[in-house]
Amino acid sequence: MGLQIELDELYRGFTKKVPPDILDTMLGATRRLADSGIAENTLNIGEKAPDFNLPDPTGKSVGLNELLQKGPVVLNFYRGGWCPYCNLELNAYKKRLPEIEELGASLVAISPQTPDKSLSTAEKNDLEFQVLSNVGNKTANEFGLVFKLPEELHDLYKSFGSDIPKFNGDDTWELPMPGTYVLDKNGTINFAFADADYTKRAEPDDVISILKYLSGKE
Repeated sequence: MGLQIELDELYRGFTKKVPPDILDTMLGATRRLADSGIAENTLNIGEKAPDFNLPDPTGKSVGLNELLQKGPVVLNFYRGGWCPYCNLELNAYKKRLPEIEELGASLVAISPQTPDKSLSTAEKNDLEFQVLSNVGNKTANEFGLVFKLPEELHDLYKSFGSDIPKFNGDDTWELPMPGTYVLDKNGTINFAFADADYTKRAEPDDVISILKYLSGKE
């Protein structure tokens, strides 16, 4: 079963439990974000990824240039461990981690969560790849992914147990759109996915196909 099929099933289950007025509010916010054209202005294929140095859950700094010295890098920007669609995505990529590593690549997940919250996400999902904290969203912003969650969703998200300021350690209510990038060893983007609809994610199969191409195995 593909990742998007699982995500669609999760969304259908959610819509059955949520009152129509709340669903309309959430769908309206997603539509406005899509209409803003933000996804069309993110970094794309052929562009150079900006360097970063971000802390892992233990506080150790991990640099993109350091990772690229080992080979291609898959970057996955996710909203946070509070997001069920993100957890589903992280687990889908976890299952494919052996294939990714066999192709000489590193997998890195990045969110605006604090290191403590990133540690909780990594432990809850039993993740064996790098989970980095981009507090303040600087790196995600350089990819063009960052937006501010509309005010009408603040209390709603809190009612779902998703208190964004507590997870991110600030009160900006800024989040990244879900984004997945495959970088070759020179840091050039060979695959780019970003969508204003947080229920849409890049398929691991597509990412692995690009890695096979970069490794000369396809």
